[in-house]
Amino acid sequence: MTSLAADEATLLRRFLAEQRAAVRERCAGLDAAALATAVPPSTMTLGGMLSHLAYVEDYWLGEVLLGRGPAPAWAEVDWRATPDHDWHVAAGQRPEALLAQYDAAVAGSDAILDEVLARPAGLGTSAARARRSDGERASLRWILLHLIEETARHAGHADLLREALDAGAAR
Repeated sequence: MTSLAADEATLLRRFLAEQRAAVRERCAGLDAAALATAVPPSTMTLGGMLSHLAYVEDYWLGEVLLGRGPAPAWAEVDWRATPDHDWHVAAGQRPEALLAQYDAAVAGSDAILDEVLARPAGLGTSAARARRSDGERASLRWILLHLIEETARHAGHADLLREALDAGAAR
C-alpha cells in the first residue's frame, strides 16, 4: 500500500489506479448482453464505458502528451462523422475483448507515465500537443488529474449501471 505521505506523482498514480480498478470491478463477470445493456433514459453501457475509457487513456497520454498518432484501435475512425464511436463500437464485442482493450490501454498509459515521470520535468512536462486555440499545452500533472476525474466520474456511472443490471437479473 502506498504511504499517505508519498510524493505527488505516486499519489496521483495511486488514485488513478484505484478508479481504474473500480471501473473494471463493476464490469467483472458480466456477459456481452449485460455489457451492452443501457438503463434508460441514458444510452450509456458498461461496454461502451470500457471502450471510451480505453480511448481516453490512449488519447491523453499517447496523442496529447507524447504527440503520437492515434492508437491502432482509433486510427481509422472518422470522429467528425461518428463523434461517439468509442462508446458505440463496443456493442457486440465479447467481454474478454473489451477488458483486454482497456487493460492494454492502461498498461500503455502506465508505460508512458514511467517514461515521462523519469524525465527531469516530471509532472511539469508539457504536452507535445496544444489543446487550446491559444496554444497552451497541458502539463502531465493536469493530464493525470483529468484522467482521475474522467475515470472517477465514469466509475460512479458504472456503480449505478451495475446496480441496475444486478437488480434486473434478480427479478
